[in-house]
Amino acid sequence: MVDEHNRLRDVFDAIADPTRRRLIRLLAESAEVPLHELTSQFEMGRTAVSKHLTVLKEAGLVLDRKVGRETRFRLNAAPLKEIEDWVGFYRRYWNANMARLGRLLEEEEE
Repeated sequence: MVDEHNRLRDVFDAIADPTRRRLIRLLAESAEVPLHELTSQFEMGRTAVSKHLTVLKEAGLVLDRKVGRETRFRLNAAPLKEIEDWVGFYRRYWNANMARLGRLLEEEEE
């Protein structure tokens, strides 16, 4: 298992691609999904989907396991906390700026 300190790829890099974000969403909606089911959701081949899953695995966002000849994937949402923290910082920034703007607009109306 790849932990936060041994990730091979940056989480922000991994989610930068819309296909990978869609894969994350699909995995979030199910406990485990076989590769063939994921592939059926895209207009690309199995190899292309596998490459996207590899990027997500390298970022620690996806875990896989073999069941017979089938590989099943599941989401590991823990690394998304880094993104939540980053967005949270800027959310506070924008909230403070919007509050200042609101006060300024109120003062102009008076």
